[in-house]
Amino acid sequence: MLLGQFAGKMGEKHQVSLPKKFRTVLGEKLIVTKGFENCLIVVGAKNWQTLLEGTEGRPFTSQSTRELQRFLLGNATDVELDSKGRFVLPEFLREFAKIRDEVVFAGIQRFVEIWDKGAWEKHQQVLSGNIASIAERLSEREE
Repeated sequence: MLLGQFAGKMGEKHQVSLPKKFRTVLGEKLIVTKGFENCLIVVGAKNWQTLLEGTEGRPFTSQSTRELQRFLLGNATDVELDSKGRFVLPEFLREFAKIRDEVVFAGIQRFVEIWDKGAWEKHQQVLSGNIASIAERLSEREE
């Protein structure tokens, strides 16, 4: 399982180094794509179907299904880690996530998110202030 957070920096050649703890789970061949809340999502190439979660079994005739698949799969790119666990973040993904220099890798069970450090910190503040109501809404859906 992927969990926890790790800080990193983007190098001159727009490379980031995936934390070893995450490499062990995801493998050396990855897929990186746009995520929600302006972060990036990283999955192991073997588990690319994770990106289809929520759209599986839904008809292709559904516009919402097509749009979500376009967003996730249409913006995905294959990357391979070098011997130090580094890979290049393509420009269109860096721009989407507004990644400048410092990043945060967050393990979210089956995938990893990559955030600009400043955006992560802001999002965490908002999340901390709203987590009780978020948990409440989730528990209401289970009833």
